[in-house]
Amino acid sequence: MRTAKISRKTAETDISVDVNLDGTGSYDCRTGVGFFDHMLDQLSRHSLIDITARATGDLHIDDHHTVEDVGIALGQAIAQALGDKKGIRRYGECHLAMDDAQVRCALDLSARPYLICNLDLPTAKIGTFDTELVREFFQALATHGGITLHIDRLHGFNSHHIAEAAFKAVARALRSAVEVDPRKADAVPSTKGTL
Repeated sequence: MRTAKISRKTAETDISVDVNLDGTGSYDCRTGVGFFDHMLDQLSRHSLIDITARATGDLHIDDHHTVEDVGIALGQAIAQALGDKKGIRRYGECHLAMDDAQVRCALDLSARPYLICNLDLPTAKIGTFDTELVREFFQALATHGGITLHIDRLHGFNSHHIAEAAFKAVARALRSAVEVDPRKADAVPSTKGTL
């Protein structure tokens, strides 16, 4: 099975993340940041990657370190679970609509991390959650997962809907990219022979 567990402890956070790439979208995410837990649940449910996340962080300062460090650990867990990436489809994309919001995601599990994130969330907060942390999470996920990740808002005026559409679009793209291609299950999807 393509599974991984990552633990990360710093002076700011204590994180553990478990993933199963061949799961059913089962989730149990408890970071102490309510909106972020909701987004992680969406990421799991719509990617069909089972995710268990636990985080204790310096929330008395703000949510930044917790959100970023969960992104780091989740990216590392996905990369570890992928192993040599033999047989995966590698690429994924999704146009996702949620009410007023439409978000497009395209990604490549290339081991060449890069983030383009054009969400332009119209408010500074979603409840108590700083909307700038959406980008921080995706930056950490892309960097530590070795993912080329492009996310673009095409439409939308409600920050909650835009953020949620982004997490769901990334999830659906990840679902495609991590799947095993039955036509080439024995080969790494690169002319170089490695990713």
